[in-house]
Amino acid sequence: CVSTTPLRKQFSRPVPQQFSSYLNLCISALCVQPIPLLRTQRCRSLTLSQEQVSCLLANAFFCTFPRRNSRRAEFSNYPDINFSRLFEGSSQRKQEKLKTLLWYFRRVTQQRPAGLITYTRQCLQRLPSWSSSEKQFSKLRISCDGSIEDQGYGMLQVDFANRFVGGGVTGSGLVQEEIRFLINPELIAARLFTEALDDNECLIITGAEQFSRYSGYSDTYRWDGNHDDQTPRDEWKRRCNEIVAIDALHYRNFLEQFHAEHMSRELNKAFCGFVRPGVQTENLSAVATGNWGCGAFGGDTRLKAVLQMMAAAEVERDLMYFTFGDADLLRDVHHIHTLITDAHATVGKNAHTHTLTHPLTHTHTHTHSYLNSQGVCGACPSVIVSPLCFSCRICVQFAAAVL
Repeated sequence: CVSTTPLRKQFSRPVPQQFSSYLNLCISALCVQPIPLLRTQRCRSLTLSQEQVSCLLANAFFCTFPRRNSRRAEFSNYPDINFSRLFEGSSQRKQEKLKTLLWYFRRVTQQRPAGLITYTRQCLQRLPSWSSSEKQFSKLRISCDGSIEDQGYGMLQVDFANRFVGGGVTGSGLVQEEIRFLINPELIAARLFTEALDDNECLIITGAEQFSRYSGYSDTYRWDGNHDDQTPRDEWKRRCNEIVAIDALHYRNFLEQFHAEHMSRELNKAFCGFVRPGVQTENLSAVATGNWGCGAFGGDTRLKAVLQMMAAAEVERDLMYFTFGDADLLRDVHHIHTLITDAHATVGKNAHTHTLTHPLTHTHTHTHSYLNSQGVCGACPSVIVSPLCFSCRICVQFAAAVL
């Protein structure tokens, strides 16, 4: 059982009493018809008021959504939405999650939010021919410090998503996606109506407000108090904040990600998240991203950085890349980008010559840092047949140098 002592200090009344009015209001007035579903392979947008979303989340807190706790039900291809798993056990993670969510409920019960939020499922039927692209690489700004949600202000902000959006936010997960869904709880509502994402799909959320600050990551995550979101609103009364959920592949074998079909899939997924059909490129913001699909998903940071650079270039958007304190990665990615842009290499040349046409043919020991004149890497035991090895820093420099 989670200790309620620090939580009750946040509330002047018992927690259930605060929410009961929201449940009644939701049933009687705010949600007077079924919520449309954002089904797979269908482009569709759904706009809800922040007040409607708060009522849906109050119902999720009390686990009132039927047939959503079993993978055997008709909603088996949807994320779970009821908060039942958050009430299981007494882990520090779940206590901090509940503190963050209860703060949100305190805020919206003290003052009802007045804005709107739009959830858009984008599905692309036509994808780029990467090897024939003539697009030049976009501008890159890269930083060890800062976060996507703070220093990415005004940019398209990438959620390193699970194909079931929100990942483990209603369970024990507590990494980039789950943290973003906690501090912007209105994102959680998407789990009610968003079917699992396919390879050519993404979810775009416009207008979600941030209610909490935090510190730490994973086991060190802590709720750190109120956040007063000063992001201006657009003409629809949505916060001018656009978050895109794109799911990377999960690799159990590290070398799988270097196969052409897997790199092509990740390029197409990033492209789907970054592109906005019908919008003039000069009206598109930069993309704020980082180590997408790395960590628990097993992605290589340097490979993912280059693939995102290529996707951003294809849609003509600049890139703001956060390495989350990794100075080596900052140096390597900046070096790769500099060599590519100095050579005026196109996306197509990079894809055809180095990324999608050569399988990885060697493994890594990471013991040395040099290449000899025959192109043999000191960190790898064999001659480099493909001059693009993203997990070896010097191989990366060699790959960029021979463009």
